[in-house]
Amino acid sequence: MIHKKLIYTILTLCCLTITSCFDRQDRVTAETTDSLQVEVPNIKWGINIDNYQVIDSVIGRNELLSTILYRYGVGGATINEVEKESFNTYSVRKLRAGKPYHILIPKDDTIACAEYFIYDINAIEYAVYKLTDSISSYLGTIPTDTVTNSISGSIESSLWNAMIASGAAPELAGTLSDVYSWTIDFFGIQPKDSFAVYYEEIYADSVRVGTGNVLAANFITGNKNHFAFYYTYREDRGEYFDENGQSLRRAFLKAPLKYNRISSHFSNARRHPVTKVVRPHHGVDYAAPSGTPVHSVGDGTVIGKGWDSKGGGNFVRIKHNATYTTLYMHLKGFADGIYQGARVSQGQTIGYVGSTGVSTGPHLDYRVYKNGTAINPLSMDLPAVDPIAEEDMPAYLSSVKDYMKQVGLEFIDTLSMNP
Repeated sequence: MIHKKLIYTILTLCCLTITSCFDRQDRVTAETTDSLQVEVPNIKWGINIDNYQVIDSVIGRNELLSTILYRYGVGGATINEVEKESFNTYSVRKLRAGKPYHILIPKDDTIACAEYFIYDINAIEYAVYKLTDSISSYLGTIPTDTVTNSISGSIESSLWNAMIASGAAPELAGTLSDVYSWTIDFFGIQPKDSFAVYYEEIYADSVRVGTGNVLAANFITGNKNHFAFYYTYREDRGEYFDENGQSLRRAFLKAPLKYNRISSHFSNARRHPVTKVVRPHHGVDYAAPSGTPVHSVGDGTVIGKGWDSKGGGNFVRIKHNATYTTLYMHLKGFADGIYQGARVSQGQTIGYVGSTGVSTGPHLDYRVYKNGTAINPLSMDLPAVDPIAEEDMPAYLSSVKDYMKQVGLEFIDTLSMNP
């Protein structure tokens, strides 16, 4: 009996000891966990904004930086110093009405004086101006995420409207026209023409802020497929190629301005809308709003700029090589840096649509000369430049097939490429 009581006592003591150890371990664990719980600061614009009252607003019409900062206790001397410092990063003279800005005031500041002014340059970039102690400024960017999306649709009235109908951002219409600027004349697209596009969308803080690259596309005009695949080929520069590895880039752009409409075609006998005289019209008239930028269709040298006394108004003439010369007439004005002898590059703005000379309204009269003879710009068929080399085709085709899988089986089935 005594032995049993002794054994019971020993077991009880052991249990109490073990329980005490576990309790002590739990306390140690809890204390350790508590000590590791460190508050994560809320960093925005490179600043811990937990310490500040953040005021968000928008620059008003005719509102100056001084007007804004005076409201938040910043004096004129500081504002002048900020303006001088801003030339090193982003000049405050570039601030524009309607753009967002942010004022940071220390939470423990009893006189509510601004310590930082932040200006949103665009949806991704911003400029920070420190207003106290040592005046300084710097630029920053909001981290972005890139996601892919695919859309398809058909043309009923315009490419812009078709993009809206397909649920895409309207800016994708401009991006797509840039991709095909060498190979498709967007002035000639017709109802029932269709498209399919696989492209990137850019997000910042879960908000869509823009369109990235078009990765794969097919634009069907007149029942003809026009494929475009984005591929980084040599020099680490992404370009667009078709299903056969031919570059979409050409020596000339298809048109010298963003698509609008053709008001008059190349003709050997056209009744002039002003003089009513029937005579050749060896160019293409592009109707567009006054001030629309006009681009050089290719690299070349300006060999003429001025006023055409025969009715062409302000004009620019560009020699591209020993064979081709282009002429742009009825311009409202000329772009900076355009003078006789100036070198221009493909896509560079050379002037702006106007109605100078003999003209019924704003338009561009665009002409192409081959060995001195006018030819129809819409029928030019220039060869591609820099195609994919034969030895690089397997890698290219592999990349293309990966893109096509992202667009859909129906799109893959339309592709006629080597296996």
